Amino acid sequence: DGVVTSGHSSVDESMITGEPVAVEKTSGAPVTGGTINNTGTFTMRALKVGNETLLAKIISLVDEASRTKAPIQNLADRVSAYFVPVVVAIALLSFVFWTLWGPEPKLIYAFTSAVSVLIIACPCALGLATPMSILVGTGKAAKNGILIKEAKVIEEMRKVDTLLVDKTGTLTTGDICLQEIRSLTEEVSESAMLGLVASVELNSEHPLAQPIISAANARKIEIRPVQNFVSQTGLGVTAMVDGSAVAVGNKRYMERHHCEIDPVVEAEVVQKQKLGQTVLFVMIDQRLAGYLTVSDVIKKESATEIKALQGQDIKVIMLTGDNQYAAKAVADNLGLDGYMAEMLPEDKYHKVLELQKQGKKVAMAGDGINDAPALAQADVGIAMGTGTDVAIESAGLTLVNGTLSGITRARKISGQVMKNIRQNLFFAFFYNALGVPIAAGILFPFFGLLLSPMLAALAMSFSSVSVIANSLRLR
Repeated sequence: DGVVTSGHSSVDESMITGEPVAVEKTSGAPVTGGTINNTGTFTMRALKVGNETLLAKIISLVDEASRTKAPIQNLADRVSAYFVPVVVAIALLSFVFWTLWGPEPKLIYAFTSAVSVLIIACPCALGLATPMSILVGTGKAAKNGILIKEAKVIEEMRKVDTLLVDKTGTLTTGDICLQEIRSLTEEVSESAMLGLVASVELNSEHPLAQPIISAANARKIEIRPVQNFVSQTGLGVTAMVDGSAVAVGNKRYMERHHCEIDPVVEAEVVQKQKLGQTVLFVMIDQRLAGYLTVSDVIKKESATEIKALQGQDIKVIMLTGDNQYAAKAVADNLGLDGYMAEMLPEDKYHKVLELQKQGKKVAMAGDGINDAPALAQADVGIAMGTGTDVAIESAGLTLVNGTLSGITRARKISGQVMKNIRQNLFFAFFYNALGVPIAAGILFPFFGLLLSPMLAALAMSFSSVSVIANSLRLR
């Protein structure tokens, strides 16, 4: 990590911010190790190396969060600590009772009773109750595009009351697309303007060039050869197309070419920028001909799924590395419960910690390296399957298709699995509550019946069969 001392370039900082648009770097600008230089060159002075770098700190935060996670506390494990000693005590008491007060031969009755109690109370069903449900539930989840890495996730998912979401790649597609073409002159139609801009941008390496070229190809607009192509990093590009001088760039680039921008047009542009769109001005032969806007596109299902989650009393808050304008535009569009912009990886991590200290059950959904610390710290980390390996490794749950609909399905499966586990535990305890007294000989004084070990074994097997059959209903 360091600071630019000379030169000019644009750098892809999506590793840190999650945002696809490259960031302009000039003298004095900070640069982060692990980010990618796109165009231009610069000299930098290193300020932090090794364990001091931001990337090293991200790795450290992920490790710390992973270590502090408590292992799943299974109900059956806790119950077994009391259940087994109680059953052994009942068997011993039964043996003593029949030895002292039973009919002859007393020892035969005593051994039969004690062994029957131990057999019928064998906690096979109790041991199967939880893992069988989890096994079937995770299989069902996988068929629905939800990969569950930790059993803890199934238990915690239904308790979540706060969902933190990244913007780019989670709520939006993460791909920059052409949004609007605005022609300011009757001489040049919108299609003609797109053709001219695409022709110039074909020679550019800027990240915003590709969505314009893709839009022209999709509309089958001819892209023509150009002459005298010139690119100025962080400003724009210029070229001759069919004898016309075409310049495409930002406001400063227009000012450098002494191109006046009407105040009405400038007000329009400001409104576009407040909606999170990037504006590219188009100048033809020293006159402003119009502008194009590009932006990340909100996924079609995002609004529906967020409303569905909010309907389940879950607060949805967006954490993004993008600017305030872009963040507010997406938050307003989707009706989120809150948003925070310009967030670094450690900021997201500390936000998760803050909410957990307030007693919230927090799920975090993201897809980038910058989300990894927060994913690891959250009660439930949800990675988009379309994201980075680091995010997937840090999360306990992965949505294969990368859409929020998987969260709603995961919560439903979580609730069904936990309900199924409780049913299984009931079956296990019901058989024991009914069988243990009978095996101990409670019916003998009334009916002269004493449960044989063979029948006790059969009853014990039925309890396991009932648990397995009930678990398979989850399919």
